[in-house]
Amino acid sequence: MSTQVILLERVDNLGNMGEIVSVKPGYARNYLLPQKKALRANKANVAYFEAQKASLEAENAKRRDAAAKDAKKIADLNVAIIRQASEGGQLYGSVTARDIADAIQSTAKVTVEKAAVKLNTSFKTIGLFPVVVALHPEVPVDVTINIARSEEEAAIQQETGRAVTEEAPVVEEETTDTNLEAALEDTALEAEKAKAEAEAEEAAAAEVKAAEKAEKKAAKAAAKAEDEADAEAEEASEEAAE
Repeated sequence: MSTQVILLERVDNLGNMGEIVSVKPGYARNYLLPQKKALRANKANVAYFEAQKASLEAENAKRRDAAAKDAKKIADLNVAIIRQASEGGQLYGSVTARDIADAIQSTAKVTVEKAAVKLNTSFKTIGLFPVVVALHPEVPVDVTINIARSEEEAAIQQETGRAVTEEAPVVEEETTDTNLEAALEDTALEAEKAKAEAEAEEAAAAEVKAAEKAEKKAAKAAAKAEDEADAEAEEASEEAAE
């Protein structure tokens, strides 16, 4: 089963602004729609998009041009991030998308949102790592993250182009755009299952209540019929006595 949506901006692995694409219901309901990246592709929304297309495209172009200017400031940027680490280069912690966004913003004085950092790993060692930053869905920029134990070590890594340790980097996987759809779909399915179970319990309770009500009604009707029969018998007896 799938849901059709109209993209309001370019979305990686889906399509460009204005395209109608099919996605899993959970991905649409929990990510694309609340993030205002898309609209459900029903008749009303298609008409709305067509009516607002010129305005939406103009606004998108404005944001894209602004992002392109900022992109020039960070293109091929080498950003130093200082962290504590063992002698073997293992970090006491990790460097995340938020850390990278903050470091770029501090270094280049350019606003970078966490979501703009296209990262599918949390870095766990010192070293140089290429990262894509999308200041706009259509404006990706390559930067290099230079994770080191000191400014001096960062300078050596930048000059040599490699980590000061020979140990291979260790990374920890995070949820990415690639598997986000599946994760959201699982969440949606769990919610739908819980909802179905709750509805089934409510239906069962209503059924029991209806049965009890019907039983009381039947008992009341039987009692009334019995009273009426007794009254008729008594009346017949009195008539016979007369």
